[in-house]
Amino acid sequence: MPNRVTPIAAGGAVLVLALPIFLVAGWRFGSWALAAVLWLAAQGLGLLLVRLRIGLGSLAASGVAAFGMMFRAIAVMVVLVVVAVSDAKLALGAAVLYALAYTFELGVSVVTYFAGEAQR
Repeated sequence: MPNRVTPIAAGGAVLVLALPIFLVAGWRFGSWALAAVLWLAAQGLGLLLVRLRIGLGSLAASGVAAFGMMFRAIAVMVVLVVVAVSDAKLALGAAVLYALAYTFELGVSVVTYFAGEAQR
């Protein structure tokens, strides 16, 4: 299993680098903060699932791991939809930034996975 630190750091770097862009461009700080909180919460849940080492021994444990990973995405979507009902621009900025950070993290994760040595 590849190291999770590099992809998480890459996604975090996207968030950190986006803050000055949001401030200089005059975009809402609330959008950046919402995206950062959602991304950090999703990462925390992901790290908790990895730390519990579920999914390694049985089919039931694998199901719990899969449900936990799906819950992360569903929870983010629910929060963004609830925010969009009251303030669409706030939710749009947060959704775009979250998607960018998640996509960059996923890309780095795929690259580190395939760049690693084959396990036997």
